Amino acid sequence: MTYTLIRILTYVLGIVGSALVLPLAVAILEGEKAMIPVFLVPMLLAWTVSLAFFVKARGNVKVIGIQEAFGVVGLLWIAICLFGAIPLYFSGVFSSLTDAVFESVSGFTTTGASVLKDLDGLPRSVNFWRCESHWLGGMGVVALAVAMIPLLGAGGFRLIKAETTGPDKGKFTSNIATTAKILWFVYLGFTLLQTVLLKSAGLDWIDSLAHSFSSLGSGGFSMRTASIGAYGIPAAEWICAVFMFLASINFVLYCRIFAGRFLDVFKNSELKVFVTLFSIAVAVIVCIETANGTAGFAQTLRSSCFTVASIISTTGFMTVDYTTWSKASQIVVVALFFLGGCSGSTAGGVKIIRWTVLGKQLANEMRRLVHPYGVFSLRLNGVAARDDLVQMTASFVFAYLLLVFVTAFAGSLAGLDITTSFTAALCMVGNIGPAFGLLGPSGNYGDIPDALKWWYMFAMLAGRLEIYTLLLVSRCFFRSHNQSHNIE
Repeated sequence: MTYTLIRILTYVLGIVGSALVLPLAVAILEGEKAMIPVFLVPMLLAWTVSLAFFVKARGNVKVIGIQEAFGVVGLLWIAICLFGAIPLYFSGVFSSLTDAVFESVSGFTTTGASVLKDLDGLPRSVNFWRCESHWLGGMGVVALAVAMIPLLGAGGFRLIKAETTGPDKGKFTSNIATTAKILWFVYLGFTLLQTVLLKSAGLDWIDSLAHSFSSLGSGGFSMRTASIGAYGIPAAEWICAVFMFLASINFVLYCRIFAGRFLDVFKNSELKVFVTLFSIAVAVIVCIETANGTAGFAQTLRSSCFTVASIISTTGFMTVDYTTWSKASQIVVVALFFLGGCSGSTAGGVKIIRWTVLGKQLANEMRRLVHPYGVFSLRLNGVAARDDLVQMTASFVFAYLLLVFVTAFAGSLAGLDITTSFTAALCMVGNIGPAFGLLGPSGNYGDIPDALKWWYMFAMLAGRLEIYTLLLVSRCFFRSHNQSHNIE
């Protein structure tokens, strides 16, 4: 496995290194001469190492097993986050290596939790790289590698399965590399479309592309301290809200729309539940805040749609401080922390499909109480679901909530109050970003202890890789360690 890991790692780092071309271009265009070597050196280093292994391993394809795939993907993501922290650390913007790594992990996992207090004074190239890391992590760097490098053999499917989110990702073609290419083209198309729309709304090209990266990647990093609200352009807020909503939907459904398979979309159980929950949350908040006279109806509708889209997509963009809303509206926001987007989207969280499965199972159990001898099957998308789906879903939700409570306990040990600890834990595991209390929309993660930052990094990675991947990596590590110890 060691050689396979190193080979795939060099390929992926070569791709991530290539992504540094964009912030390097921003540094050149903006005249940030001190930032040029910060991006140029790691980019050239990644290219050199990747090319060397590419030539050496050419034609040497190895099938990757299921257990290997989880291990490789987990270690790959750790390596990617560490590599992404290199330009951040050497930019001089961050006070410590811990802060630079935290920002990188938050970026690639699309969490959007920042240790920075003032973004307006930062080099634009650094801010741009932060936003671009969302875009790379949103669809999945490993999926991009499978799409671009067809040398991963039959293990490509297992790698993508270990990286992508949700139990119901869906299929579009029989070839996994082709599927990855199509999904990335859709992703790129949405990004370009949003960039053009934001530019038309009044943002410059760099800010437009950066915020498109964050919106489609379901991240939350911005070029401005006050996020997209700093521009004071309502049209830009609506554009971001729409694309955050679109990023929360399974990207395979877009492929089916383009293929003319509209019936598959209309029958999709998860999409129907997602749209329903989104609409209810917006309607409830609008009614409550309008009745309280918080703002005019038009402004309340815009801020409500934006905030609900931002939270349910786990993006974390903010135009208003939801902690100033009424308590009832804040409860709705906290409820959204538990949901997440659709399976196969760039959003984090538990995923709507899992709550759909549990809700349908609850309905079946209630029917069974009334009709003890009845036979009830769980149906998704109009067909009977797998027999073990409920058990798989319940196990994941248990592991997810357990990690949330452990993370909340870690926050309380570090001195955070219970509101901050619990909501921050939800945001770390769900990859949301802003929480409540000290770590709300107007706060940041810069002042928390370093030990807690490292635990939060683990929680963000575990949440992005859906818990099991990092647990399997830890299991493999300890088992290998014990085997080595026994041999000695």
